[in-house]
Amino acid sequence: MTTIHLAALVPLLPFLAAVAGLLVGRTAPGFVRPLAVLPALAALALAIAVAVDQSGGRAVEAHTQLTPTGSVPIELALYIDGFAALVAVLVAFVATCVQIYSTGYLRDDPRYPSYAALVSLFTSAMLLVVYSGDLIVLLVGWEVMGICSYFLVGHYWEIPEARAASVKAFLVTKLGDVPFLIGLFALATDAGSFRITTILDTVAGGGLHHPTLVGLLLLCGVAGKSAQFPLHTWLPDAMAGPTPVSALIHAATMVAAGVYFIARLLPVFEASAAVMVVLAVMGAVTMVGSALAALAQDDIKRVLAYSTIGQLGYMTGALAVGDRGAAVFHLLSHGAFKALLFLAAGVVIHAAGTNSLAVMSRTSGLRRRIPDAYWTMTVALLALAAIPPFSGFFSKESVLGAAEHAATGHTAHAPGSAGWIVLVAGLATALLTAAYATRLWLLAFRGRGTEAPDHGRQPLSMTVVLWVLAVPSLAFGGFAYRSLPGWFDGRDLTPTLTTSVLGTGLALVGGLLTYGAWTHTRTQAAAAPLGAVAAHPEADAALVEAEAIAAHAPAFGDIAYAPDPADPARLLLGPLRRHAAEGFHLDAVYDALFVRPVLAAAGLVQFLDREVVDTYVRGAAAAPRLLGAAVRRAQTGNVQTYVSALLAGTVVLAVAVLLVATGA
Repeated sequence: MTTIHLAALVPLLPFLAAVAGLLVGRTAPGFVRPLAVLPALAALALAIAVAVDQSGGRAVEAHTQLTPTGSVPIELALYIDGFAALVAVLVAFVATCVQIYSTGYLRDDPRYPSYAALVSLFTSAMLLVVYSGDLIVLLVGWEVMGICSYFLVGHYWEIPEARAASVKAFLVTKLGDVPFLIGLFALATDAGSFRITTILDTVAGGGLHHPTLVGLLLLCGVAGKSAQFPLHTWLPDAMAGPTPVSALIHAATMVAAGVYFIARLLPVFEASAAVMVVLAVMGAVTMVGSALAALAQDDIKRVLAYSTIGQLGYMTGALAVGDRGAAVFHLLSHGAFKALLFLAAGVVIHAAGTNSLAVMSRTSGLRRRIPDAYWTMTVALLALAAIPPFSGFFSKESVLGAAEHAATGHTAHAPGSAGWIVLVAGLATALLTAAYATRLWLLAFRGRGTEAPDHGRQPLSMTVVLWVLAVPSLAFGGFAYRSLPGWFDGRDLTPTLTTSVLGTGLALVGGLLTYGAWTHTRTQAAAAPLGAVAAHPEADAALVEAEAIAAHAPAFGDIAYAPDPADPARLLLGPLRRHAAEGFHLDAVYDALFVRPVLAAAGLVQFLDREVVDTYVRGAAAAPRLLGAAVRRAQTGNVQTYVSALLAGTVVLAVAVLLVATGA
């Protein structure tokens, strides 16, 4: 079997698993878990086989016309280079881990069959995006992921916050997809094809007529899908979904799609210096703003959500300085440790019975209750903070090194201003990332107060996955930065000495400052009462119920969380903390600029429809009704009335004739 045939099976197997799961999930529940796990494992094995066959060499491609269009052809095409082969392995690996983890995490969820089928479909759609060689086929996977995210984020549809989050995720991403679609058509019009190879050849030959306009339109879709400023607000709210879904979205699908799209079509964006500067500014604002917001969050999953936004900012920053190797390297590294962070957070949430770091900080012994989650999450947080020798250090420093090269004029792929923007923002974010990672670890695992509840051992399917993901989080970076250049067009991914020293030094400073602030505020607040905190009566229920209760406790009306006076963010951020906790009020800005005007316009339309259109319709109906009533009154059935009317009419006619004759 050729590489192309193997590659075609990689997205096909999860798709068939999704179809089978939806068809037999209710009638044959015993097949649900095998249908969820085995096709994902098979897809992972095939993706690895494809990567081994490709081996970073010449791209493997095949195509056939999908349908005659009469103009720009649409082709079912596969295009697998080193980037695609490795990203597909990441997607299949994380999806397999999520499916295995979910068999234990959602073991008592009555909607698990549909959940597992949607995760399989989600995986298939992302693999289609990765392997596709035609932009229209890529767009199909792009949009299918949007539908899957809508259903999976709203999995707990009984809870209003989950329903609102799913709608928000769908609408905000669609807001970016509209100009994205226009940009795809404009790009294909210039190239005369939707084939990626043809488009890249057109760009290389200078055949792209409007590179700035096309690049900016495409960036709108990327900003929505990859949660970049200013279309990032949906991602923190998407934490209303189950934790395994968060791991899948943040580590390997959905948000990775936008970064991967730019990496695949990077020459299109490099054709315009203005687009590269815009991309650099977008990445810089995203990484710094999201890091500040993460430092102020109380919900553990929202901390990780803002963290993902910031790490995606690093990736877009690397792309803005023309180094897709560094961007995809960080995408692969981040996929491993961010999946681990979310899955470990799911265990922490269940053990603590809450998402709130303020409550966890008042709980002692949590790390003894869940040692697997404690140790693996510590590894992942060190990788996130880019502490050597963990994987995040190598990939993040590769991004900073690429920015340094661009800033000092050692690359022709991007303007120097883009390099300086990314470099300064990246160094600032390195300090902030270490700060919020340290804060999360301290508040979650170094609390003191009441003893953590004992919910028993976690299912083996969950703990095994945590340790499996811990391996690449620890060792991937050191191995990869030496072996990956062959897969990434031979580009050197070795971190530079300057950025390594600066980045690591700032990370250590951020961690130490946070630890010092935590020690100081904890000493001052030692006697402060926790406030009204009560466990929900169902806190010892199944994992899915415990998380749903913890994630949306205010909706139940019997849990209230007091602010934590020992939170180091109070000292580190000062008056900025309140604004950072609200995401710098960007949702309020959108509400003022878009939501309220749309609602006002809808109210005006409703008024016009009710008071003008309906009045006209009612009037049009009333006139015939009144005329009919008048005619009906004339039909009395009384002969004398008819004769009297006839005589009266005769007299009137006679008088009229007489008057006419006299006048004549």
